[in-house]
Amino acid sequence: MAPTGRSEKLAIEMRVTARHLFEHALAESGIDRAFGRHVACERGVLRVCEDLHDLHSYDRVYVVSIGKAAHTLVNALEMQAGDRFEGIVASSVEPAFQKRGFRYFQGGHPTPNPESVRAAEAMLKSVSGLGASALVIFMLSGGGSSIAEKPIDDEISLEDLIATYKVLVHSGAPIAEINAIRKHLSAIKGGRLAQAAYPAQQVSILVSDVPDNTPDALASGPTMPDSTTVADCHAIAAKHGMLEQFPESVRELFQRHALEETPKSDDPAFTRSRWWTVLSNASLIDAAKAEAERQQFKVEVDNSCDDWDYTRAADYLLGRIRELRKKSERVCLISGGEVTVKVTEGGVGGRNQQFALACAPKIAGESVTVLSAGTDGIDGNSSAAGAVVDGTTLDRAKARGLDAEAYLRNFNAYPFFEALGDAIVTGPTGNNLRDLRVLLAY
Repeated sequence: MAPTGRSEKLAIEMRVTARHLFEHALAESGIDRAFGRHVACERGVLRVCEDLHDLHSYDRVYVVSIGKAAHTLVNALEMQAGDRFEGIVASSVEPAFQKRGFRYFQGGHPTPNPESVRAAEAMLKSVSGLGASALVIFMLSGGGSSIAEKPIDDEISLEDLIATYKVLVHSGAPIAEINAIRKHLSAIKGGRLAQAAYPAQQVSILVSDVPDNTPDALASGPTMPDSTTVADCHAIAAKHGMLEQFPESVRELFQRHALEETPKSDDPAFTRSRWWTVLSNASLIDAAKAEAERQQFKVEVDNSCDDWDYTRAADYLLGRIRELRKKSERVCLISGGEVTVKVTEGGVGGRNQQFALACAPKIAGESVTVLSAGTDGIDGNSSAAGAVVDGTTLDRAKARGLDAEAYLRNFNAYPFFEALGDAIVTGPTGNNLRDLRVLLAY
């Protein structure tokens, strides 16, 4: 273990290094670069990974782009294939400019808003009118679950939908479990948008913010067969005590066992559908690892705490970095995916800042730096992407009269890090590849 009297200069240097690794990985995992590798168009033939589509052979080509990266995806598609498309764009951020031929909707995140419902209704109406000689290009990214949404049951009002989302988001359940319930309550999720577009040819381009082994959890899988079931929904709701928190219209569907099953892989809607992931959390991790190695760190990757509670994840990863430090002078531990936080207070922050703040007292006085940040640039209900802490954080906080334990207890991490200058603020990135945690020991 490095001596606790290491200079503040070295601590500052390592905080800067941790930020650099995150920012470098973010830049290297850009959507434009991914499209340059995986999407191309030559003489009217569009290549999406291993698929070829002769655009001249379709009587109509329609684009539906959903999620936090929706605008970036449309721009990237046009960079590769030209200004020839029409369709719908639904994102939680306002576009810098609107492209001709597209209708734009600014849906809500992390809960739906009236525009979310209008976007979903427009999508259903537009794709349901297409025939077998049409091609639909779906482009999906994180945040899509709330950005475009229409309840499966008309008895579920927008207010009830918002209340349900809040229960799900604050439950502490992993994203795949949250999205299982969202799918079964939605008219477009869990493959139902693909059903509406049938019999058109369909291809989905995915920028994934979900675990690599559950691609149908991305934006709650509107264009993919659903791997979850009604039985899963009942089990998840029971496991996390959700039922009594749901509004009456949703609770009543569960109690009457009236949830309808989502389309599975044998549904005809998927006979002319393909799905390709062009970016994921793995892309981010690979970029961070390569840059850390270039900076002479001994690097390990450990994603095993994905979807763990943030306190358990903090203990585990700090244990790993201390073990690595025994073997090497300068080590970097990289961890992808997301941690979970069951919120019981109404502060300002998010899972990344909560995780970082939980690490601060555990590394006090040590030569360890911990960064945790989200690639969409928005952590929870704050304006930060995440935060960085090190062995000096608690002393610096005390000097400013900040009680770290109180901020942690109240789920109010953002004001703490803003006061210290240790919040990571990128603004909305137009991308979403889950979170990145970087731990350095030196």
